[in-house]
Amino acid sequence: MIRNPILPGFNPDPSICRVGSDYYIATSTFEWYPGVQIHHSRDLANWTLVRRPLERKAQLDMRGEPDSCGIWAPCLSYADGQFWLVYTDVKRYDGNFKDAHNYITTSPTIEGDWSDRIYVNSSGFDPSLFHDDDGRKWFVNMLWNHRSEGYGGAPKTPSFDGILLQEWDAQSRSLIGPVKNIFAGSPLGLVEGPHLFKRNGWYYLTTAEGGTGYDHAVTMARSRSIDGPYEMHPNLYLITSKDHPKAALQRSGHGQYVETPDGQFYHTHLCGRPLEPHRRCTLGRETSLQKCVWKDDDWLYLENGTVVPDVEVSALNGAVPIEKPRRTDYNFDGGKLPMDFQWLRTPQPERLFSLSQRPGHLRLFARESIGSWFEQSLVARRQEHHRFRAETVIEFLPDTYQQVAGLTHYYNRYKFHALAVTLHEKLGRCLTILSCAGNYPDGRLVFPIDGGVAIPDGRIQLSMEVTNNDLQFFWQAEGMGAWHAIGPVLDAGVISDEGGRGEHGSFTGAFVGMFAFDTSGRAQIADFDWFNYDEL
Repeated sequence: MIRNPILPGFNPDPSICRVGSDYYIATSTFEWYPGVQIHHSRDLANWTLVRRPLERKAQLDMRGEPDSCGIWAPCLSYADGQFWLVYTDVKRYDGNFKDAHNYITTSPTIEGDWSDRIYVNSSGFDPSLFHDDDGRKWFVNMLWNHRSEGYGGAPKTPSFDGILLQEWDAQSRSLIGPVKNIFAGSPLGLVEGPHLFKRNGWYYLTTAEGGTGYDHAVTMARSRSIDGPYEMHPNLYLITSKDHPKAALQRSGHGQYVETPDGQFYHTHLCGRPLEPHRRCTLGRETSLQKCVWKDDDWLYLENGTVVPDVEVSALNGAVPIEKPRRTDYNFDGGKLPMDFQWLRTPQPERLFSLSQRPGHLRLFARESIGSWFEQSLVARRQEHHRFRAETVIEFLPDTYQQVAGLTHYYNRYKFHALAVTLHEKLGRCLTILSCAGNYPDGRLVFPIDGGVAIPDGRIQLSMEVTNNDLQFFWQAEGMGAWHAIGPVLDAGVISDEGGRGEHGSFTGAFVGMFAFDTSGRAQIADFDWFNYDEL
């Protein structure tokens, strides 16, 4: 049995690729570095994160990019003895423009080094590469129209001006031939996320429509010719929860089709699991997988006979999900950042942190303020559960209130809570809480414990417990043996896509991790010995 979501926590826009009996899913990472998450499975029920291929400046540099820009909707495929990864690097979100640049990188193996990026075009985002059975390759992406009234946070259908098709020549590494707009989408609008595949002489096109909020859908169309015209699926939508507000998997859309070696059929899609009473998806957009069937009309349908995705679907050979440990301990002893963790935007992580300067510790070099779009010393992992506890221990000796380091529940510069060690003129070394609960566009901070709470010398343990919409911070001096709650219960639900600006205002997910900033510019160091994450 496959239990959805198969990739919990922030893992949107899933592109699935099969090579033999191996399955890979690539998902968007937006401003988090390295770029693109690739998970692997042999049974479709159990998935392991194996690679983030965009890991150097020649592939990706997002310094200065606003929140929720960066890597949008990658497409992973395999042909000619190598993997192909197509992706967008979006440089702008607010206003009428997107400045979306599309690239290709390749590798003979998922785990190996990927090539420097090859520029393709900038006409729109969500690119995909289709390898036809005659050896030709076709590049598709949505077309962005800046003349519409649509803008960041308030999309309008005319901004999404159809799906473009053009041939890609692998020898010259360039687009060739005419550009054609092959699909305008359904009346639902906001057409994006195109993927092509071929079966029984038909070219099938799946797209995402309705925006990535609660009206999201996977739309399907087909044509005998790759450049159309395309006719719509009898149901219009292959997958959607838009008319079913009680469905467990909401915001369902944007995915890709895959066939198994023994002739079974599945389709990925992103989804969200809202928490009441505000219907905020604190885990961001997650990845699910639906079992499908082909009917005599040569159209694909969900196996359950509806368009609404299931939480549980049948798996290959009766595979069952292996229960993951409820607790994960990270001790930073290996000299390499654990795979679960990422940082923000920069291809120069050596300026943010080190695992070698003090072996067994994650050393952060405090840089710009929390929420900076350039050099922010923040190392974090995804929140994967609605109820969790995170703990860490910090050694930090600030000599000014401009030096701050600690533990954070983080979404972006407008949505975060942080418990941190700093210095106060009267209290001396102390704990402070910094919080921005969705204050857009000002990003104004509040300080729930005012000046702070004085703390003794030595290592300080910090923790947080998130229970659905509620967050409580705790602390203790190491060796004292007692945790102390600090500050009020904070709104954890605002650390979500829907928090603050609203459902189309941002597209990532909640992270929990360690941070340090030093706005004096002296790059004070903060050492973290370990970090624990517990599902509650």
